[in-house]
Amino acid sequence: MSIAWSDFLQLVQKHRRILLTSHIRPDCDALGSELGMAGVLEALGREVRIVNGHATPPNLAFIDPQRRIETLGENVQVGDLADMDLMIILDTSAWAQLGPMGDVVRTTRAVKVVVDHHVSQDDLDATPFKNTQSESTGRLVLEFARFAGVALTPAIASPLFAAIATDTGWFRFRSATGVTYRAGAELLDAG
Repeated sequence: MSIAWSDFLQLVQKHRRILLTSHIRPDCDALGSELGMAGVLEALGREVRIVNGHATPPNLAFIDPQRRIETLGENVQVGDLADMDLMIILDTSAWAQLGPMGDVVRTTRAVKVVVDHHVSQDDLDATPFKNTQSESTGRLVLEFARFAGVALTPAIASPLFAAIATDTGWFRFRSATGVTYRAGAELLDAG
């Protein structure tokens, strides 16, 4: 089950200001996918903002040393996001998991897409880019980076490694395959 990355790249190329978000009670796959995607998009010359409905948990703060991830209602308001062209929802496609960001999804004028590996899917009025056979959204972001020809930097590789490693129980879950281990090795080699 592969994703039409060429269609996704065309959407990215048509838009300059991109908003990334994920689910409430964010885990490493959500946060790592956001940070990794931000790095990829910035390498493609895009302006990126990451805003979630819940703050990054203190035990996961290591994943965001630059403190790039903002929290709706704390350091950013709905009106601050009105100028975004494209909204990418990562690691969920369920209204209930968006929390306060659900209001942004409902009211934004931005084009909306979902990049996710979960089976469930609500109608978010967003174009889905999903692979339910992937063990993590982080690996999907890595696939997009490869497709787009973006060189992996430590700032991209580290959060993506955390995303993949934690969603596979540090490579112990049955979802971890040879593809998973090869992705992990590629990210380690990138720093």
